[in-house]
Amino acid sequence: MELFLASLTPVQMAVAFAVTLFAGFVKGAIGFAMPMLMLSAFGSFLPAELALALLILPTLLTNFAQAFRQGVAAAWGSIVEYRWFIAMVVIFIPITAGFVRVIPQSLMFVLLGLPIVAFAGVQLMGISLALPIHHRRRAEVILGIIGGCYGGISGIWGPPLLIYLLSIHAPKTEAVRVQGVVFLLGAVILTVSHLGSGVLNAQTAPASAVLVIPAAIGMWLGFRAHDRLDAQRFRRWTLVLLLLTGLNLVRRGIGL
Repeated sequence: MELFLASLTPVQMAVAFAVTLFAGFVKGAIGFAMPMLMLSAFGSFLPAELALALLILPTLLTNFAQAFRQGVAAAWGSIVEYRWFIAMVVIFIPITAGFVRVIPQSLMFVLLGLPIVAFAGVQLMGISLALPIHHRRRAEVILGIIGGCYGGISGIWGPPLLIYLLSIHAPKTEAVRVQGVVFLLGAVILTVSHLGSGVLNAQTAPASAVLVIPAAIGMWLGFRAHDRLDAQRFRRWTLVLLLLTGLNLVRRGIGL
């Protein structure tokens, strides 16, 4: 870690801590976007592999805190309630992972980003796309399959879950907890995978652990903001961040 930290200027270290603090705040308040914010910012002054390594442990531990904030029983209840979505993601990620070298990621980013932009944009304009309650199970399975397929190919499976939660008007606390549960599963897989790949190693793991501190502080502040947000504002900010996520995916897809 000393060699890694010595390679950063004081300004870069300050930026890394500030970005992680802000990303933790957003995650605590809304429930997602932490890896996107950290990776986008870190990638501007660090190699991509190192930027990825730094966000692994903050992402893992903040997802754990998010999933279990209301206790084990509440987290388990979310797993049971959204078991079909979770099951489809878990099943289809490994099934489609083999296509990662066949289908260009740039194409997948565009195909994922455009529907997200359309959905969030239409919702922000006040046009409801809520799913009929008698179609909920079907929608959960379909969006879970979509999330799993995109997850296996691009490593991104969160947006379909957000679309589902927004469509069924899930209460804000439940929505954040469910995101934490689903993202925690992915964070565990990510951590184990990169311990094996060498991305998370004796040099990068301690540095990633240091960033857990600003991430935890930011998330604590975000939780406080979340508790004060009314349902309408929570939904609007979620849609705004979802729209930005979709635009960022399209940007990556077309190479800007």
